[in-house]
Amino acid sequence: MNPRWQKVLLEYLEALAVALILAFVIRTFVVQAFKIPSGSMLDTLLIGDHLLVNKFLYGTRIPFTDKVIMPLEDPQRGDVIVFEFPEDTSKDFIKRIIGVPGDVVEMKDKALYRNGEKLVEPYIKHTDPNAQQRRDNFGPITVPAGKYFVLGDNRDESYDSRFWGFVDKEKIRGKAWVIYWSWDGPSEIRFDRIGRMVK
Repeated sequence: MNPRWQKVLLEYLEALAVALILAFVIRTFVVQAFKIPSGSMLDTLLIGDHLLVNKFLYGTRIPFTDKVIMPLEDPQRGDVIVFEFPEDTSKDFIKRIIGVPGDVVEMKDKALYRNGEKLVEPYIKHTDPNAQQRRDNFGPITVPAGKYFVLGDNRDESYDSRFWGFVDKEKIRGKAWVIYWSWDGPSEIRFDRIGRMVK
């Protein structure tokens, strides 16, 4: 091979290797893309929303372990988080934190109470006027140390902590940050949602 072309090829391979390493580092430690596959967070998040998740805020997880280092802050009430689904850790779920360690959570006929105070939740959606046990009436329960109680904003159509329990802090992947793309199929791009912060 011509030495000049050999040098050019080597430079391209080096650039590609650096790009792949940077992409791996960014995905592992800083941000990760996440797609909304279901309607459990309607109307806050729509099916077809694509998010960036901040993985750095709650601390960086050492690859292939549950050990977290250098957290900037703890998960807070109201944060929308992505986490490993406790019943199948190969899946990621997204829900809103309702209770942090030590909180007492209770629901009475769809109304949610935390530490004895009724919550004002402008983000929730109800699709079923009827109240059901477990889904709409539960507790009071106390959130244990190191765990979080999460619910979907589409309260009547969300499979969440009411059914499978708490989320371990070590299983939280990050905080939902911003919608970078949104569509309802190739013919319907939702431009008004692109760049919207997740709240």
